[in-house]
Amino acid sequence: QVQLVESGGGLVQAGGSLRLSCAASGRAASVYHMGWFRQAPGKEREFVAAISRNTGNTYYADSVKGRSTISRDNAENTVYLQMNSLKPEDTAVYYCAATRYNTRLQTNGDYDYWGQGTQVTVSS
Repeated sequence: QVQLVESGGGLVQAGGSLRLSCAASGRAASVYHMGWFRQAPGKEREFVAAISRNTGNTYYADSVKGRSTISRDNAENTVYLQMNSLKPEDTAVYYCAATRYNTRLQTNGDYDYWGQGTQVTVSS
């Protein structure tokens, strides 16, 4: 089992940047594929980005592609989401997720473990 703790959220003006972090702890945390999701008020939780544990392949939602970068530091058991050129529609609670299984990595059901989330608010 793995525990996930997100940090780095906050209030930022449109056009600004934030870097979210997700620290994973627990047994063999480095063997998990990792993803980021977000949930805006009144909306379902949606995929943002994912990174494979082995290949380092990355996947992005169209809404953030070109503005965001997911990366991981296996030695530190941490995954990051760098978000640039933020827009008010990026406002949401951002969740980190982990799975041992190499699935599509782009849906909620692909993941077994979730963090508590960190709030990102982008003002116009």
